[in-house]
Parts: sequence; C-alpha cells; structure tokens
Amino acid sequence: MKISILTDNPQSWIIPYVEKLKIDLSLIHEVKHVFEMSKLELGDILLILSCEKIIKNEFLKLHKSNIVVHPSKLPKGKGWSPLAWQILEGSNCIPVTLFEASEDLDSGPIYLIDNIILKGHELNDEIKDKQGLLTIKMIKEYINKFPNIEKIKQVGAETFYPRRLKKDSELDLNRTIKEQFSLLRISDNERYPAYFTYNGFKYIIKINKENSENNL
Repeated sequence: MKISILTDNPQSWIIPYVEKLKIDLSLIHEVKHVFEMSKLELGDILLILSCEKIIKNEFLKLHKSNIVVHPSKLPKGKGWSPLAWQILEGSNCIPVTLFEASEDLDSGPIYLIDNIILKGHELNDEIKDKQGLLTIKMIKEYINKFPNIEKIKQVGAETFYPRRLKKDSELDLNRTIKEQFSLLRISDNERYPAYFTYNGFKYIIKINKENSENNL
C-alpha cells in the first residue's frame, strides 16, 4: 500500500517514533513522510500524527482512509493536550482512540481503543515514550487489518480540552510539591518547564528522576 504520514510540527516529540514507524512500515509498504498538507499525494492511508492544524477535506480526499491517534476516549476529551489534562485530573489509565479523521475536530468513526497505563511516578519523557510506543502499535494493528476493520460511530456527550499555554505550567508557591506533582510530571524541561514567580522574578524548575530504572 501507499502510506503517507503528515506531521505539521517538525519539532514534535513524536518525530523519533515516526522515524521508527517509517522503517517498520517500509519493509512492506511505500511510505512518505511530509510536514505540509500541500505536499500530500494520492495514496491508500494517511497517518495524521501530532498535527496542530485541522486537515481540510480536499486533502482528506487524497487517501482512502485518514487516521488520527488521540489519547482520550472519544467523544470525551476532544481538543488539545488531552493526555496532560487527564494526568492533572488524577488519571493513571489514559484511553487512546484510533479513528477516522474528518473536518469536524476529532469526530470521525472509531476503529481501535487501547490504554496507556501509568503508575503515577512517570515524568514527561517516560509518559511520552508510552504514548509513542502505543501509537505505533495501534497504527500497525490498523494497517494489518485494513480495509477489513470494523468502525464504530462516536456516541455520547462530547467534551473539549483547551490548548495548554505557558502560563499553565506555573506552580503555586502556597501549595505543596505533593499537591502539584502531577503538574511537574507533565512539564517538559526544555519546551515548557514548570516555573514560579517570586518578588517579581520568574524561576524555572526542571525535574529529573534519579536511578529511574531501579524504581520501575
């Protein structure tokens, strides 16, 4: 099959996982990875991975199937950064939905659902690794079953998460570290680190786990 991968953010955390996926899929399929919608060509399956823009219908028509992998149990948790928001809500079991893309945000029929299982100690890089590996696993399962895979219409009330901004990583000096540990867990030390302000100055907090392999 002819498979295209679209990632409209070349700096996305998912790029190393896309590279691994490309190598695996290229053993059997013709694979092309692009970073702009305008570069898409006719094909069988389009994998829309870590895209920040909604894909227009004219580009969706180029492929028989257009796949998105979204970390929430749709139609709940549509929108931005659903994994981070759910961790902040206290969840350690994050549903992941593989579904058909449409012009309406996160509204297409569902093909597969799986779960990211956390223990509550994982930091951002560990959380993203689990998400990346599960994304690859689900995509491979979908491709292996395509086109004979059942799809289910989304049902129930939909909810939306807002886009996370830099201000969402601010710590409250009047609360304990324990109370804000979930916020520290989802902080990216380089791109969106946790911080606090005190006496008119902004202080950056970076978090790393010591001897993490012995604590898993």
